[in-house]
Amino acid sequence: MPTYRILIVSLVFTTLLSCVSTKKYSNALDFALSSKDKRLAPVFESSDTYQVQILFAQINRSSNGIELKEHLYKVDDYNYFYPASTVKFPVAVMSLEKLHQMDIDYKTPYKLVTDTLTSSFKKTLQELFAVSSNTAYNRLYEFLGKKHINSTIHSKGINHFRIAHRLSTPNANKLDRTAIILNPESESSQILQFEKDKPSTALSMNNLKKGRGFVYGESTIYEPFDFSYKNYYPIQSQYEVLKRVIFPQLFNDDQGFDLSVEQRNFLLKSMSSLPREVGYDSREYYDSYGKFFLFGDSKKPIPEEFKIYNKVGYAYGTLTDCAYITNSKNKVEFILIATILVNKNQIFNDNNYEYDEIGIPFLSALGKEIYRYERKRKRQEN
Repeated sequence: MPTYRILIVSLVFTTLLSCVSTKKYSNALDFALSSKDKRLAPVFESSDTYQVQILFAQINRSSNGIELKEHLYKVDDYNYFYPASTVKFPVAVMSLEKLHQMDIDYKTPYKLVTDTLTSSFKKTLQELFAVSSNTAYNRLYEFLGKKHINSTIHSKGINHFRIAHRLSTPNANKLDRTAIILNPESESSQILQFEKDKPSTALSMNNLKKGRGFVYGESTIYEPFDFSYKNYYPIQSQYEVLKRVIFPQLFNDDQGFDLSVEQRNFLLKSMSSLPREVGYDSREYYDSYGKFFLFGDSKKPIPEEFKIYNKVGYAYGTLTDCAYITNSKNKVEFILIATILVNKNQIFNDNNYEYDEIGIPFLSALGKEIYRYERKRKRQEN
């Protein structure tokens, strides 16, 4: 990245930082909620309309270990929002865990019996994080199955979670799972056959029926869109999964994920890698393509001092980002998870959502405000 771009970004953050006083606020989320930023204030003023939920975790390190202080804004496990591609994160983690338990290297080539080309679990996971590939997620869904996914997460003490379907494919709710061939080009190839999934039951919570209509085929049906049979992955559960990956030392073996050191290092690298770092064209897949906090409203390169370990999701007008954010230069780190619904006409499935006008600018500005406060706090502590 050209040096002058880094300098410009640094000057912007430094200028903004000078306006921050941590003494007036109890924490960074408090500070963000009081912001007059035009990308934030109107949303907070109508937060029920936008169905905003936010979790911020302040991270403190000392000789005694790591302390996380959580601060919540309207987080409610029973107030439903559609998680979209954020569900790809736990599925990715569980895929690595299952490979570990089956003693299969994550670099192993494989293909579905319906595929014409061979891939590898490593490539699939990179595609899932770098460009949020639905195909990658759906292949891992075949590998794991609904029963394994849901029972595994629940067994780790995360009860508010449900995977019910594949993503963006005609066979999204098909109960039969496609067999997988391991090492398909080798004489030692192996076929993994899977049991049939059971139908999902309807969820029971608030806000499952949204809006005033939805598009079905070429028609608009004027009744609320029902999410009762969709995936379910609320803010608090996203936080619990992320903590188990970022800070595994905080959990016992039963609560954590069974990953090798190599697997976890690969997972962390995949989560933080930018599309260009794994071979994608930066003109189409710019740095912030899957990084909404701080940089989502810009297509400029992200400064190297920032690392964002995250997974975003957006569909049906709902945008969500679940991230562990670090800045190596300024020794700043925090966890931020937020969701927002942007669907002014209240018609679902019409691809007419205010992602670029409201949603992404909101998440980007939210990340900036949290970062500004945390950087000031760290400087005052030192």
